[in-house]
Amino acid sequence: MTYVPTNPLIVQGDHTVLLETQSPRYEEGRDALLAFAELVKSPEYVHTWRITPLSLWNAAAAGHTPDEVVGLLEGLAKYPVPPHIPVSVREKMGRYGALTLLRDGDWLRLVARDEALMAEVRSLSVATDLLGPAVDACSCRIKPAKRGELKQVLTSVGHPVQDLAGYTDGDPLSMTLHTTDAEGRPFSLRDYQVDAVDAFHGGPSGGSGVVVLPCGAGKTLVGVAAMVRLGMRTLILCTGQGALEQWKRHILDHTSLDASQVGEFTGRVKELREVTLTTYPLLTWRKDKHSPPAHFRLFHEANWGLVIYDEVHLLPAPIFRETAYLQARRRLGLTATLVREDGREGDVFSLVGPKRFDLPWKTLEHHGWIAQATCVEVRVALSDDDRMRYAQASAHARSRIAATNARKGPVVSSLLEQHAEEQVLVLGTYIDQLEWVARRFDFPVVTGKTPHGRRLELFDAFRRGEVRVLGLSRVGNFAIDLPGASVAIQISGTFGSRQEEAQRLGRVLRPKGGDNRAMFYSLVTADTKEQEFAERRQLFLSEQGYPYRIETAS
Repeated sequence: MTYVPTNPLIVQGDHTVLLETQSPRYEEGRDALLAFAELVKSPEYVHTWRITPLSLWNAAAAGHTPDEVVGLLEGLAKYPVPPHIPVSVREKMGRYGALTLLRDGDWLRLVARDEALMAEVRSLSVATDLLGPAVDACSCRIKPAKRGELKQVLTSVGHPVQDLAGYTDGDPLSMTLHTTDAEGRPFSLRDYQVDAVDAFHGGPSGGSGVVVLPCGAGKTLVGVAAMVRLGMRTLILCTGQGALEQWKRHILDHTSLDASQVGEFTGRVKELREVTLTTYPLLTWRKDKHSPPAHFRLFHEANWGLVIYDEVHLLPAPIFRETAYLQARRRLGLTATLVREDGREGDVFSLVGPKRFDLPWKTLEHHGWIAQATCVEVRVALSDDDRMRYAQASAHARSRIAATNARKGPVVSSLLEQHAEEQVLVLGTYIDQLEWVARRFDFPVVTGKTPHGRRLELFDAFRRGEVRVLGLSRVGNFAIDLPGASVAIQISGTFGSRQEEAQRLGRVLRPKGGDNRAMFYSLVTADTKEQEFAERRQLFLSEQGYPYRIETAS
């Protein structure tokens, strides 16, 4: 291949790929990379992506082939692709499926592609205690109880396992999807939601894995439809009480199940029903730091056919351990992003399952399924006094000084005036800052300390338009259905959390009808650590095609 000036990619020998944002084929290049690479940094003109083993294994699990990936790289590259890159892509993608788990009577059987691979696996000290007796030179038996741990260990050393051992059916549960919504209007799943359910259930290893869709695209309905299609007793794990209630409302509104069949297992009530909803905080609660989690028995108290993990990128570490024992149950993870700030994406891959379905956010925006969002970073200078305090402070104190910069107040005032006819969410991490802004501009705030009943009142008032501006702490990051919100103002964020940035944008992405547009403002203190954190927070959204316009507060 020769030099092609209009192509957007520069493929480098260290498995990084540079994407030129000014190229006429930029969007084509970005959408191609989404399938098999991850964004590392996104300055204005050239974005850096990285091809990793995990990104390639997820691509393979989602149905992409090595020839397809190599073809995209070579077809979009500005310069010739280094010759070892196609070789590396084929080798790494070829690892997915080189080891398979099959059912073998009361045992499982680990089957390797050839004798050399099985010999290599047997030589791994981390796998010694997990492998059973040899069947032949290419396979050995595995105790079913070791299924999850073995997959986790082998993934961590570069040998992903394709799990074809099947699942234990749970108690049957007859249910159907309604053809009308709660108001009696015709209702049906969107095409991409049907595709997501098909991808989860289909194929030889269907029944475990992750569906990736942005907030506002109807992930909850995908989960409900997957449950209905399977027709078995289901356990649903949610991020908190608000998310749990949203799930319960969707199940009762959109399926033939009635309230007697849908239970809550929470701090307030312990119901074990055909469909049971609980929360991560409840499951991981323990009496003291020396006690085991008190409620893990819920995983084993009923014959579940399906376990659904909402916002699987937030799955707490103790639940990973319990999920390792649940490999005979079907498992569905739902998330807006596979990014985990703790680096445990590999554990999601091995224990919940690989990515089964993903769709670029901009594709959904193009078809009107989510709002057309504009992202703006507003840089705000510190006062002279605060600049001196910042210069003399510790690293931890500097972060707080920058995040709670008092000069953000006038910017909030200007934005609220600019969007005086719209419904606005003000999002913050520091409660005292959020409450100070709320008092100054006279709007209510929902935090973790807000009583449950008061939360519901405020959310309902916001949905009805009686409350125009609502403040939300981190409790508002997840699973709150506020479709009228068209403007979000983020006054402080959690360090460099990419997942939080995606979730917060998601609060204004629900389709609006008519002028289907949304604005997301992030107020960032200029020339401080917060500006560096903001660049990292914005990475995932840049990957999805949301460039940030930079403005400077006057």
